[in-house]
Amino acid sequence: MLEADVVVIGAGVVGLACAAELARRGRDVVVLEQARAIGTGISSRNSEVIHAGLYYPTGSLKHTLCVEGRYRLYEWLESRNVAHRKCGKLVVATSEEDLPVLSAIEMQAKANGVEDIVHLTRQSATALEPSLTCKAALHSAETGILDTHGYMLSLQGALEDHGGIIAFGSPVSGGRLLSDGHIALSLGGTDPQTLRASTIINAAGLYAVPLARAIEGFPPEALPEMILAKGSYFSCQVPPAFERLIYPVPIDGGLGVHLTLDLGGQMRFGPDVEWLDQNDPCTVDYSVAPDRATSFYSAIRKYWPGLPDDSLTPAYSGCRPKLSHTGEPTADFRIDGPAQHGLPGLINLFGIESPGLTASLAIADHASDMTEA
Repeated sequence: MLEADVVVIGAGVVGLACAAELARRGRDVVVLEQARAIGTGISSRNSEVIHAGLYYPTGSLKHTLCVEGRYRLYEWLESRNVAHRKCGKLVVATSEEDLPVLSAIEMQAKANGVEDIVHLTRQSATALEPSLTCKAALHSAETGILDTHGYMLSLQGALEDHGGIIAFGSPVSGGRLLSDGHIALSLGGTDPQTLRASTIINAAGLYAVPLARAIEGFPPEALPEMILAKGSYFSCQVPPAFERLIYPVPIDGGLGVHLTLDLGGQMRFGPDVEWLDQNDPCTVDYSVAPDRATSFYSAIRKYWPGLPDDSLTPAYSGCRPKLSHTGEPTADFRIDGPAQHGLPGLINLFGIESPGLTASLAIADHASDMTEA
């Protein structure tokens, strides 16, 4: 049986952040990743946005870790020369019915301590973005974009600089609690092994709940229900019409079909929300149906009537591990330790969707502190 001090399961952005932080604290860290490269799951299928923390209930993990994570993320990216830009965003009300929602977002943002939030009239908003149509808007100056893969490479470098390693092609099929309080993980791949560890961070993203379920002795009542929601993105084949990100007011399950920019200034739109009727991440179809463009044109033209016909092209899709159903309030992150499930040394990261990228360094701190409690 192989031995390890700390095992992090999943080499996405959050797993890599946790591994890098634990290695910095002097722990001997091994990352187990079923794929052959870093960040092939949720981390490669998102909007690449650095969120300010506007929307989340005050005091929730999403609120506190997003705001703290944003500060730390900008510092990390700057100090390591990872490409990013603090471009700002406008949250827009496109109808009279949206105005109370916009006011509620402004109040929530201020309660969350988010700085540089400015309410804009229609005239002020269109002065900033002449192609925009809206009734009013909120300007969030702290919102930005980043090169997610470059960020993950910097985390991998930090991990390896402190002696940590990543074992690619190492899927975890299950585990069991040993009499000494350690957990033995069963590894698949070309050379199946058993790995005994004192501390395990389950950062498996879409697979976090199934993985926890596969550990013998894990109490089923401590498992959340996971609901999968797919989101599709479309690229835009016309020159950029905006300098900032444009977000409608939120919809059920997401933040609406928003306009984001890549670091080259090109526009893309998404995601929409497609609630899946099954929760097996292995069966998710990531293809983007071209006919979904119809609803995209309708949604986008509420704030950009000038979107030309036939300008949207299917780009990519992602999937979120949600912990709440359609029509329910969006669930908070769950970072569960032994106090929640009773297994020593095991930290489960459940429901880490947006703003998980922004919050990644703060999540890493939080989870690392739990291993020392």
